[in-house]
Amino acid sequence: MDFVEIFQRLGVSLAIGLLVGCERGWQEREQPSGGRTAGIRTFGLAGFLGGLAGYLQTLSGPIVPAALLLLYGTAFIIFRQRESEEEDDYGVTTVVASFVVFALGALAVLGDLRIAAAGGVATTVVLAAKRRLHRFLRQLTWLEIRAALVLLAMTLVALPLLPNETVDPWDVLNPFELWLLTITIAAISFVGYVAIRVAGPTRGILFAGAAGGLASSTALTLSFGRFAAEAPKSGRQLASGAAIAGALSLIRVVVIGAALAPVLLMPLGIALTPAILVMLAASAMLAFRSEKQGAPDLQLENPFELSEVLRFGGLLGGVILVSKVLVDRVGQTMLFVVAAVSGLMDVDAITLSTARLSGTTVDLTTAVTAILIAVVVNLLTKVVLAFTAAGKGPYAITLALATLAAIAAGALAHFTLGFVVPAT
Repeated sequence: MDFVEIFQRLGVSLAIGLLVGCERGWQEREQPSGGRTAGIRTFGLAGFLGGLAGYLQTLSGPIVPAALLLLYGTAFIIFRQRESEEEDDYGVTTVVASFVVFALGALAVLGDLRIAAAGGVATTVVLAAKRRLHRFLRQLTWLEIRAALVLLAMTLVALPLLPNETVDPWDVLNPFELWLLTITIAAISFVGYVAIRVAGPTRGILFAGAAGGLASSTALTLSFGRFAAEAPKSGRQLASGAAIAGALSLIRVVVIGAALAPVLLMPLGIALTPAILVMLAASAMLAFRSEKQGAPDLQLENPFELSEVLRFGGLLGGVILVSKVLVDRVGQTMLFVVAAVSGLMDVDAITLSTARLSGTTVDLTTAVTAILIAVVVNLLTKVVLAFTAAGKGPYAITLALATLAAIAAGALAHFTLGFVVPAT
């Protein structure tokens, strides 16, 4: 390294410490001068010391930098302990942050400047987010934390152990791909659930409907139906939430289908975009016309249960296997029957399985038709569930009208503007 580069790297080391020190100093700005262990100057010098230790390593080896780190760490911990005893505050975050700053300062000299600078910014962001992170944790329950841990274990532990090749006589089921699709859908559902839990359901039915659309629009439609049965006057207001959930479920179909088979984006987009817009417009109109009422206290169940994830994985595997076997032995039209039956329970499974078959086992036109059949069946199933749960009240009737209008708009676009590819 020449002198210019050395000064640049030491400057970044100092800047990292000053950045973290700004956050630490601001958090303890009410403390009198000399009443805190570390502020902007101390952290700035800690980063610079780390940079000097890194430079000295290039001249004398690791012994001198290790000794500097030992002396610095010992002194910092001693002073921090005295401060903690006086203030009766035994948090160790500042101590850990000081070691991180020292290490990033050394990295700025010995390694990649971009990584060191990004590490300094990330450290400052984590320190500054203390209140938000603590509030986030207070709002979570143990069941939700356990669900997140199970999801991580399924992704980082179980997934790499599965064979990434087909294992059945029909050359269809790939355990790795099947499990990856399963945990992807589970993750989407869990993110939607956490969103509503963190923000709170009392912020409005529309937000609850949006989160429910990410998690399970069918479950939300049924749940809102039960609320509507208890509070019929809120029927139209609840229908607005169910409509936005339905719109987001259609968006999920487009996203999932296009992610696995990009060629599906245009035909699905042409058919479903008008339906999505109709559902969103109906939701907005109903919300605008609804009386100003407090949103019900929605108690949405955790959508990430291991049994439910395994059930979905089994359903997905079954749909994939049955679709492939029937298409091979009977013909592509059998996929329509599978799609209709699958749509009664779930639209994600048939979308995933059909997207995987698109362009190989089945042609594009057949794949698009099958997915749209499943979508229509699923939308009508939710209407039936609304009537079952809420009876012939405003909730079910309003949702039925919005759903039928959406189906009509989508059908009109599909048959007049649809992107049709001849069967091969």
